[in-house]
Amino acid sequence: MQNLRFLGSKSKLPLRLFSALALTSSLLAGFAIMNEAQSSEGLILFGGIKSENRLSHRFDFGGNANSWDRVRLRIPAKKMNLAAAQFAVSYPDYYDGTFNPKKIEVKVGGKKVPLTEVKWNKEARLLEIFPEEPVPAGQEVELVVSDMRTSRFGGMYHFNCQILAPGDVPLLRYVGTWLLSIN
Repeated sequence: MQNLRFLGSKSKLPLRLFSALALTSSLLAGFAIMNEAQSSEGLILFGGIKSENRLSHRFDFGGNANSWDRVRLRIPAKKMNLAAAQFAVSYPDYYDGTFNPKKIEVKVGGKKVPLTEVKWNKEARLLEIFPEEPVPAGQEVELVVSDMRTSRFGGMYHFNCQILAPGDVPLLRYVGTWLLSIN
């Protein structure tokens, strides 16, 4: 208590310095919490997706409505039961955002994988991503969608992930769902 009286009575500088440090540290802590919240699903009270089917994602620039962003759609290794010759990402008809197929990447274990083609079928609301070589089973995968214009309207959007296994019956197999929340 004596130290506080000393700070206040002798000079305003130490008190201002203390206040500035307190404010700065709380702001930095707030940014860290916001960044962490952006990288997980948080508490979902509704949404219709079973927890074992939820996939994680992260917006690099906040996921705000009607803005340019980059989203990292993650598939954990345990969900990659089969090798993938194709990734198919479908989205709902009420999502009115846009994608740039030239700015979509696939990373396996953090390393970029060469792609032969990326197609955006607007009518079918489908992104089709074709790696040059099939992505092996049991690997962590990240689909990086850059230069993405988010929907004009905030809300929750189910983005479903399916894969096509090489040499398999040409049917897409469900892997999971990303629940994107646009602010």
